[in-house]
Amino acid sequence: MFKFITEFLETSGYVGVFALMALENIFPPIPSELIMPFAGFVVARGDLNLVGVLVAGTAGSIAGALPWYYGARIYGKERLKKFADGHARWMTVTAEDIDKAIAAFDRHGRTVVLFGRLIPAIRTLISVPAGLACMSLGQFLLYSTIGSLAWTGLLTAGGFLLENNYEQIGKYIDPVSKGIFGILLAWYIYRVITHRPAKA
Repeated sequence: MFKFITEFLETSGYVGVFALMALENIFPPIPSELIMPFAGFVVARGDLNLVGVLVAGTAGSIAGALPWYYGARIYGKERLKKFADGHARWMTVTAEDIDKAIAAFDRHGRTVVLFGRLIPAIRTLISVPAGLACMSLGQFLLYSTIGSLAWTGLLTAGGFLLENNYEQIGKYIDPVSKGIFGILLAWYIYRVITHRPAKA
């Protein structure tokens, strides 16, 4: 994956940064932990502009979050609760869990969106409760943009500062990203296997 991302960004520039960051938010296994550091390497070599990379990365991150936000908002809480009751085992949540999550989001929504954009895996999924809770689009965009800019800035700075070692860094980041995904997958399988139906 590291080789694919590096070659793609070398040829596609800002459009590539935007596209990969949008995909990363729609399909989480494409990690921003690889995309933005390499964009920082390219900036350090003088092939791309730092501001352009940050704008492209942040805009792509927001563009990828919007389908999840609108999808959840259109589908709605009540339909999701009914769906969860009918498919509780593989969803690993119940209608009651959804009510509790949305109640917590109503109390802390802005903080959750802001800091959720800084956490791997949560970064994508945080758009769903925002949509279900009908958080205003303006607030969602504002706090998502701040959080996404901080995340892309941190990763880009890392790549910029470690320019000469980008190939060595890739050897470590790629397995770590796959390892995190493997842990999340194992946790999900465990939840499915150990799920017990709620008592009537």
